[in-house]
Amino acid sequence: MCIIESGRTPLSERLMTGLHQEILRTDAAGMPLEWIDYREAVRLHFLGLIAYTVGSTLFRIRGGINARTRRRSFVDVNSILATHGNSHAIQKMRNDYVPPLNNRTLFRRDDRICLYCGSRFDRRNLSRDHVTPVSQGGADQWNNVVTACIRCNSHKAGRTPEEAGMQLLAIPFTPTHAEYVYLQGRHVLMDQMAFLRAHFPRTSPLHQRLIPVFV
Repeated sequence: MCIIESGRTPLSERLMTGLHQEILRTDAAGMPLEWIDYREAVRLHFLGLIAYTVGSTLFRIRGGINARTRRRSFVDVNSILATHGNSHAIQKMRNDYVPPLNNRTLFRRDDRICLYCGSRFDRRNLSRDHVTPVSQGGADQWNNVVTACIRCNSHKAGRTPEEAGMQLLAIPFTPTHAEYVYLQGRHVLMDQMAFLRAHFPRTSPLHQRLIPVFV
C-alpha cells in the first residue's frame, strides 16, 4: 500500500494535471530523453538509477513502515529527474536522428495553425499537407509536410503552393530530439519547459512558445 501526497508545484498547475502529470526524464548529462509517469519514477528511485532531481516536487509517495525504525518510507517525485547512463541520449543526438512523423506532433510543431490561411483550428479540422505533393515525387517527411486546415488542403489538392496560388506562411522543419520531446508532452510545466528550451537550437521557432502546453 502507498499514499500519494501532492508536492510543491504551484496550485494552478497541480489542479490541471493531478496524477496524470508527466515527469521529464533525462540522462546524467541533462539531455532530455522521454516522458514517464510517477510509477516509473518511483521504480527508478528504488532501483537506484536516479542521478539527481531538478524542478519542483510533484508528489510524495509514502510506502510501508520499517519494522526496526518504525518510520514510514517515502519517495519525493520531482518534475525532472536524471538517470544514470547516457548511451540512449547519444544515439538520439546523432546528426542523422529523425523523429517519427505523426499528425499529433506535426500539429503541435505548427501550433495547430494552418500554414496557408493562418487560422488556428482544433485537431479534428486539421490535416497533413505535402508541400510538394506525393504525386509529384514529394516525400512524406518533416521538411515537406505542414499543418493545413481541411478547406485549404482540399483547395490545394495535388498541386504545389505556387501552382495553387497559395502562400506558405512558414518553412517546415525537422524537430531535434529535445524539440520532439517537448512536442510529445501532454502537460508541460513551466520548469520543464524552461529546461527543454535550453536544449533547443537558437534558431528554433519553438522559442516563441512562452506558455505551457495543455492538450
